[in-house]
Amino acid sequence: MNTSTFGEKIRQLREDRNMLLRELAAGLQMDTALLSKIERGERKARKEHLKQFADILETSEEELLTLWLADQVYDLLKNDENAEAALRVAEDKIKYGQKK
Repeated sequence: MNTSTFGEKIRQLREDRNMLLRELAAGLQMDTALLSKIERGERKARKEHLKQFADILETSEEELLTLWLADQVYDLLKNDENAEAALRVAEDKIKYGQKK
């Protein structure tokens, strides 16, 4: 199971390609400080940037989307005592919705 965050994955992919933070930021037309915060999990990337990240880092957009969504869900539920039950209900709704 992949437990890395979106930001951790971006940093790993960037470093695997020996790409400097400022190089990736320039490719994304994003401020270097903002990208640094995204990698550290202090800020959230916008969903619209996922394709750009995937293209520049030559990786799966689907994998990045999965991590991005997981981070959103985690942030929403991390301190809620009913988080696991809510996730089970949501999973059922997603499965049911996909069969339509």
